[in-house]
Amino acid sequence: MRPRLLPDQVRRALLLAGIGAGLAGTVAAQSPADATKSPRLNFPRDFASHPQSRNEWWYITGHGSSGTGSRSRDYGFQITFFRSRVEPTQQMASRFAARQLLFAHAAITDIQGKRFWHDQRIARAGFGIAQASEADTSVVLRDWSLERSNGMYVARIAAQDFAMQLSFSETQPLVLQGVNGLSRKGPEPQQASFYYSKPQLAFDGVIHIQGQRLPLVGAGGASANADFRPGDGAAWLDHEWSDSFMHPLAVGWDWIGMNLFDGSALTAFRLRDKSGAPLWDGGSYRHPGRVGAAASTFERGGTIFQALRFWKSSLTQATYPVEWLVRTPGGDYRARAVLDDQELDSRGSTGAVYWEGLCDLFDGTQRRVGRGYLEMTGYAKPLVL
Repeated sequence: MRPRLLPDQVRRALLLAGIGAGLAGTVAAQSPADATKSPRLNFPRDFASHPQSRNEWWYITGHGSSGTGSRSRDYGFQITFFRSRVEPTQQMASRFAARQLLFAHAAITDIQGKRFWHDQRIARAGFGIAQASEADTSVVLRDWSLERSNGMYVARIAAQDFAMQLSFSETQPLVLQGVNGLSRKGPEPQQASFYYSKPQLAFDGVIHIQGQRLPLVGAGGASANADFRPGDGAAWLDHEWSDSFMHPLAVGWDWIGMNLFDGSALTAFRLRDKSGAPLWDGGSYRHPGRVGAAASTFERGGTIFQALRFWKSSLTQATYPVEWLVRTPGGDYRARAVLDDQELDSRGSTGAVYWEGLCDLFDGTQRRVGRGYLEMTGYAKPLVL
């Protein structure tokens, strides 16, 4: 079934409220994100929604294999729930006012089959249709949901051509990105977000593709060692929120979140201006032998993205780099798409067109050392927040 969308006039109001590209904004805890302040994230409260903040998202990506022997196939998956506060409606008395909007994107990549499926949802919060809990992670949008209970996350997605029912469990402590969970995104102190990650998640469940049921399991960091294979699988969760995210000159960003086969975790990002020059960059690296310690945070100027290969979308005519040389204080790597066509056209929900897909990660000797997701925004058109 196709997602039901809001009327055009409501969608225009949302765009004016600054959520038209909702996948870029992120939101703050009890007060706006500000790099001059020392944050103090409080869990499990900060696993939950922050409705006073402008934009927020929960994001899970992963990869694993289904089947055995010659019938084994590798799949990637992406699930993202967004929440956006609509400022013009906050003082309206009507219970029908769209004070909070929820929307979601989901996708599956079939590596051997060279296929990519994606879908989207959008609805106003309330009326038993959509909600984001303030007690813990519980985001529901019709028959799509992501919920946390007893330390585990459960995602349920029922899309037009595919479905997912997956459970995720931690194998490592979470990573507080930036300084104690405050991640700088620009030269102004207010250009920041509250941001934490849960890398190396184990998972199990099933995916359905065009009526075919496929069990999918990932061991995550529980089995990370020199013999780890890409098919052994791992997942990654991000939760981020902010009132002010992008510099006025920024048109988009490039980001990677990589689970390395040795159990380490790599995050790297940059925000670009219209010429492609970096406005801000950052990231983190956590060594496999130090999973109980804080991740090493990359200072501005320490992360460099260099495009090596490009792909042009026949649907949108946008051109994306699908292979990168990424230089970081944690090492130099190549991120290479497992499938070039992993573009998401979300003009039916957030209004954005972006590329988000599964990639392999290689070290300086061209040895494959990890697998994770690459996200690129602002290539089809500049993001507007």
